[in-house]
Amino acid sequence: MSLAEVFERVAGPGAEVEFAAYDGSKAGTPGSPEVKVTVRSRTAVGYLAQAPGSLGLARAYVSGHLDVDGDMYTALSRLAKAQRLHHSVPERLSMLAELGGPSVLLRRVAPPPQEVRVSRWWMSGRRHSMRRDASAISHHYDVSNTFYEWVLGPSMAYTCACYPRADASLERAQEHKFDLVARKLALTPGMRLLDVGCGWGGMVMHAAKRYGVSALGVTLSEQQALWAQRAIKEAGLEDLAEVRHLDYREVGEGDFDAISSIGLTEHIGKAKLPGYFGFLRDKLRPGGRLLNHCITRPDNKGPARVTGGFIYRYVFPDGELEGPGHIVSVIHDSGFEVRHLENLREHYALTLAAWCDNLDARWDQAVAEVGEGTARVWRLYMAGSRLGFERNDIQLHQVLAVKLGEGGRSGMPLRPNWEPPDS
Repeated sequence: MSLAEVFERVAGPGAEVEFAAYDGSKAGTPGSPEVKVTVRSRTAVGYLAQAPGSLGLARAYVSGHLDVDGDMYTALSRLAKAQRLHHSVPERLSMLAELGGPSVLLRRVAPPPQEVRVSRWWMSGRRHSMRRDASAISHHYDVSNTFYEWVLGPSMAYTCACYPRADASLERAQEHKFDLVARKLALTPGMRLLDVGCGWGGMVMHAAKRYGVSALGVTLSEQQALWAQRAIKEAGLEDLAEVRHLDYREVGEGDFDAISSIGLTEHIGKAKLPGYFGFLRDKLRPGGRLLNHCITRPDNKGPARVTGGFIYRYVFPDGELEGPGHIVSVIHDSGFEVRHLENLREHYALTLAAWCDNLDARWDQAVAEVGEGTARVWRLYMAGSRLGFERNDIQLHQVLAVKLGEGGRSGMPLRPNWEPPDS
């Protein structure tokens, strides 16, 4: 059996992609130049045998033994449609065995070096301890600030934007997101804001510059902190804005007027969520507000953590996603009153599309900066995530909560008044 025949049986004859393999066989839609999948070596087959499904394909692609020419999002979309023709794991293994005999199933192929294995010393220790969290964050965020500048654009915001219009630019949408958070928190001059997991300081600088707020941001990424500190100085915001390389659990100050948590909850872990939100509650003054912005899953069925998957092994080690209902319940049970919830799922798909375009536009420079394997991880993960948000496999929720004051006073408006103007 040729590789082309295996491709047609696994992907289905309706896959609108070209397929070529090192054995000279071809399959798929002839003359379709938009997407072409090329299996370059027997090692790719070994990866598929070792881990049938998406992980094996990811390993083959990241290592360069399988190539995707054309738009990655389009490729994943078309192959995913064809995958509705389901083949069981034993059936797939049988097809692979026909290609190379028992050896293709038995020969161990080492995963690419970009894959995180918890047996490594720097990812050992108790899950979500300070040391292990620092290692997990460093794996993803301490890649290269230059690389992130190319992918994220001038805002350096690595979280879901909020698009006032579908045709808005990425920069406009990120500014709109920061302003939405500021308005939900009712920021006014003289207030004190704590931004946990602050990244490159986008929210901190927005709050200081636009609202006259004294803003403190903390991040576990040393490269993020250094970049943010330099940006704050260049913007002349040192009197109001500060970013520290610090675990949120080590913040000593308290009595903040508002707290923003934008893209951090995913790294906390289900077991740690009550302590996390309890810690944030204790950092707020009575009447202070919390805005929690995080990726969620559409239900609470099954485990929050998928240890064998591509995202866990290559992108967010120790990451855990919860359903919005669980997040709201924990916030509520931690002493907050939850006042507002919204899903920005489609906005994240638009955000990822813009990031993918940015990476493709600087592909050669990105490969030179971080290496081809890492650049391939990003290309695959961002395109796949875009597809996940579009299909409702994953979601993005903002939850607004308040620490009630004396007599149950919330200080909240009778109706939401925070939607920023479309300008």
